[in-house]
Amino acid sequence: MSNSFKTAILIFGLIALFVYIGDLIDNEQGAFIGLCVAGAMSFFSYWFSDKMVLSAYKGRQISSRDNPELYNIVNNLAQRAGLPMPKIYIIPEQQPNAFATGRNPQNAAVACTEGLLKLMDKNELSGVLGHELGHIKHHDILIGTIAATFAGAITNISRIFGTSSSNSKRNNAPLAILFAPIAALIMQMSISRKREFMADKAGAEFSGNPLYLRDALQKLETYSRSIPLKNTSKPATANMFIINPFAGISGLSRLFSTHPKTSERIRELEKMAALH
Repeated sequence: MSNSFKTAILIFGLIALFVYIGDLIDNEQGAFIGLCVAGAMSFFSYWFSDKMVLSAYKGRQISSRDNPELYNIVNNLAQRAGLPMPKIYIIPEQQPNAFATGRNPQNAAVACTEGLLKLMDKNELSGVLGHELGHIKHHDILIGTIAATFAGAITNISRIFGTSSSNSKRNNAPLAILFAPIAALIMQMSISRKREFMADKAGAEFSGNPLYLRDALQKLETYSRSIPLKNTSKPATANMFIINPFAGISGLSRLFSTHPKTSERIRELEKMAALH
């Protein structure tokens, strides 16, 4: 199944969820409003969601003059992957992490936290950034960004309407709206876990050694739990990062993780290394 088809299914499913929520809130008029909002969000997500995410995390774009080593690593990886040079952003967070965003390879960006640059050596950084370029190569960065945008919006709607029955003309609306974010999260999970393994494989190939990413993931698993993300207002964007930035937060969010277990990812990378 192509990623374009997956994107279409995802958008259709999330639009349907919006229409359903709107119908529960205010029957036909609410359903129409939900359809309009979802349609506008689809357009917005395609063109602007990457900029919104980067802005939300206070990303700062850099050039080769700002950080020659980082720029050269990304440039070399992009050449090996046969990709255009993506834009590079640094996120002012001490938790080590990274993500890629954009609507296509020609309009892509990779973002690293300050903590990642401090913690990783050159080889490990190559593994992490190779993983992110894998997402770009597979054209699945748009899927993740759209999923994050819609899931965040559904969560916000639920917060507004979920606690007040007076907002709805149907008795079961508050309960249904309460579970809407879980439905959106399940949609995210269905597209996120498999693509992490695929991006790991690509990252190992682009960097030249599966153990580079293996070593990086071991560090990320440890430090992401002990160093919290300061910006905790965007939990719906967790699926975009190489490792769940909110893994250290207890509660239901841990049960519905958008990432496979790091131990499983490490095991697959070690299998790849044994075949080299």
